[in-house]
Amino acid sequence: MSNNLIFSGIQPTGNLHLGNYLGAIRNCVKLQNDFDCIFCVVDLHAITIPQDPKVLHASIREVAAGLIASGVDPKKNILFNQSRVPAHAELAWVLNCIARMGWLNRMTQFKDKAGKNRDNATVGLYVYPNLMAADILTYKATHVPVGDDQKQHLELARDIAQAFNSQYGVEFFPLPEPQIFGAATRVMSLRDGTKKMSKSDASDQSRINLTDGPDEIAQKLKRAKTDPLPLPETVEDMAARPEVANLIGIYAALSDRDIADVVTEFAGKGFAEFKTRLADLAVSVLGPIGLEMQRLTADPGYVDSVLREGGEKANAIAAPIVDQVHDIVGFLR
Repeated sequence: MSNNLIFSGIQPTGNLHLGNYLGAIRNCVKLQNDFDCIFCVVDLHAITIPQDPKVLHASIREVAAGLIASGVDPKKNILFNQSRVPAHAELAWVLNCIARMGWLNRMTQFKDKAGKNRDNATVGLYVYPNLMAADILTYKATHVPVGDDQKQHLELARDIAQAFNSQYGVEFFPLPEPQIFGAATRVMSLRDGTKKMSKSDASDQSRINLTDGPDEIAQKLKRAKTDPLPLPETVEDMAARPEVANLIGIYAALSDRDIADVVTEFAGKGFAEFKTRLADLAVSVLGPIGLEMQRLTADPGYVDSVLREGGEKANAIAAPIVDQVHDIVGFLR
């Protein structure tokens, strides 16, 4: 087992868009240079809320294709969908018997997702953080990339690992460390800078899909909503201009630059020049990804083979670890 092992779970969200790429996928690509990586399309997590089975099936393939098209090397890393490896669910049950109700009651994401009608939420949604802990600990992962919305879940995973070790008098599970990438890029709609970019928006012009070709990317950005004023002189001037802040944030993220540097470069200029530059940049970064995704989605057999082989590799790591857990707990095998 590696002492430098990343586990990263990616939700099978269909119709991947720019927000998914900047928020998660490109970080996966960066991680593979410094860590041994396990990338998992978390389809068990997906069914904590109702899913159309056919849509879920397609979404699993699409996320895998998106990762590969963006630069994740399936030969260098392990890429699979979660349900292929029984150890995730097996360990999750053991961890259900370690985690405390009080710990789960503090999980803010359940409260947000369940809403006011919590009695109608599924048990799976409630114990979702325990499954997330099992995902990580099944491989004894040492590092986990997290955004602000997942920090609490990783802290719980560490608490569960420590509680298991203490209860059984072992030093079995490591305490996984967070891998933080700094301020996350929050990508908003191209039609309304106050709303998050979303696959559910009725207007396809509101988002850049990862399957979009170069012409579509350029056209959507050139049509993106702005306002009649020139580009801002300072970062503070963007506060009351959400559409402008969104486009500048996208430019900064795609070029790996600070927002302040981008503001300084374009201060006082008109949007025609800026949008042309932004479109050229986006096409250079996203265009090849879109073309490759189109090719991969047209060849589901290849994507399925990657997930199958990845599942076999993941199972080879996970099964012996869960067997050891069974021995520690006292199960008769």
